[in-house]
Amino acid sequence: MTVVLVVLAAALAVLGLCQGAVWVTPGEVLAALAGQGDSSVIVVQWRLPRVVGALVFGAALALAGAVIQDQTRNPLGSPDMLGIDAGAYTGALLVITGFGSAAAAMPGLLSVAAMAGGLLTALLVYGLSLRSRNRGKLIVVGIAVNATLTAINAWIVLRAELEVAIAATGWSAGSLNGLGWDDLGIPLVVLGVLAGTLVVLSRSMNQATIGDEVAVATGVRLGPLRLVTVLAAVGCTTTVTAVTGPIAFIALAAPQIGKRLFGTSGVGLLPAALTGGVLLLTADVTSQLVLAPIGLPVGVMTTAIGGTYLLWLLIVQVRRRTH
Repeated sequence: MTVVLVVLAAALAVLGLCQGAVWVTPGEVLAALAGQGDSSVIVVQWRLPRVVGALVFGAALALAGAVIQDQTRNPLGSPDMLGIDAGAYTGALLVITGFGSAAAAMPGLLSVAAMAGGLLTALLVYGLSLRSRNRGKLIVVGIAVNATLTAINAWIVLRAELEVAIAATGWSAGSLNGLGWDDLGIPLVVLGVLAGTLVVLSRSMNQATIGDEVAVATGVRLGPLRLVTVLAAVGCTTTVTAVTGPIAFIALAAPQIGKRLFGTSGVGLLPAALTGGVLLLTADVTSQLVLAPIGLPVGVMTTAIGGTYLLWLLIVQVRRRTH
């Protein structure tokens, strides 16, 4: 499955580099990647950052979803379901509405605000569910906080000036349009560090899935482990959201699909990352083809895919409980 997904990702990457306002043949794409041909600027400078961003951001969102689902022991657990995406959007909205058109000239401030909003939301959800030993309560609290923040975000947009509201609404759709190498530099470094942290802790995370008592008996410090892994998951989500806006359902669907494809029973970081990268790149390529030459925001496509997946997952859960 690793080989299959890597090959599929490579094929989708080539298609993504070919697709655009001007079609570039696969041969010209390969030549451009080698630094030859007339299409080098189009492929390497304009389209390659989008493809790399889709693969990396999809993998990062999937890793965040895998960690949250592992901590909550619930397939519905994901950053977007817990309101972390909505919190990041709230942080970005405050900057957009506070600085107006000048916010576009301050991408660093926008990113910091989105990260701070997502982190504060995660702390709020955790604090409200702290006294309960039932991990399912975390999902309920997260859904409630998500609904509240969604209403607040809608109120902020409605109160804003027309130009600011249009900019805020466009950012909320989640898009890879216009992504360049300048936008990817710092996020790729941050996501690399966070992913590396999760890989280092993956053995302890898998031991913790057996049971708290067994994990403690084998030397796992559950408290620090959960804190670090959840912070890494929140960091992955907010870093992606700060660049692209909230992209829904990748974090929810990719870990579960990856587990089913690979047949894993643990946390499944590698299956989640590969599946997430392929899913987001598939959604992005599809969003460019559906109404070509007009490209849809990738968040619209992931919402359509994720909504279908969520319905299927709910039906499966109901059938299991009835039987």
